[in-house]
Amino acid sequence: MTIRIAQTEADLRACLPALLCLRPQLEAEAVLASLQDQQAHERFSVAFVDGGDAPAPAVITYRQLTLLVSGRTIYIDDLTTLPEARGNGYAGALLDFVIEQARQLGCKTVSLDSGHGPDRADAHRLYLNKRFRISSHHFSLSL
Repeated sequence: MTIRIAQTEADLRACLPALLCLRPQLEAEAVLASLQDQQAHERFSVAFVDGGDAPAPAVITYRQLTLLVSGRTIYIDDLTTLPEARGNGYAGALLDFVIEQARQLGCKTVSLDSGHGPDRADAHRLYLNKRFRISSHHFSLSL
């Protein structure tokens, strides 16, 4: 399994099917533009399992932040695997990749938010198996 950080538009396009599987309400070209903008203006990265000529079977997006509460941290925005590629260890490998990136950057934490409900049980099991702990409730206000 080869994990790469997306560097080109072609890399990002290979990631779109998995990202749209997680976020089906979004348009592909809008996602591409957003990813490119975040890469250009924020400390934002997209890593993926290289699918060769096929779409990436799994993708993780993350950013480096500095917070008062935790210092330098990596925040994982998205972790997604195409349905037909689940059960191959891709998500776990991507998490391990990002955790190692965080160590190399001198980060003190890696964090993420996850939805709730029975459809999230596999994801939550993965996070707990990777030693993530439930540390807070996340609140949001739509404007």
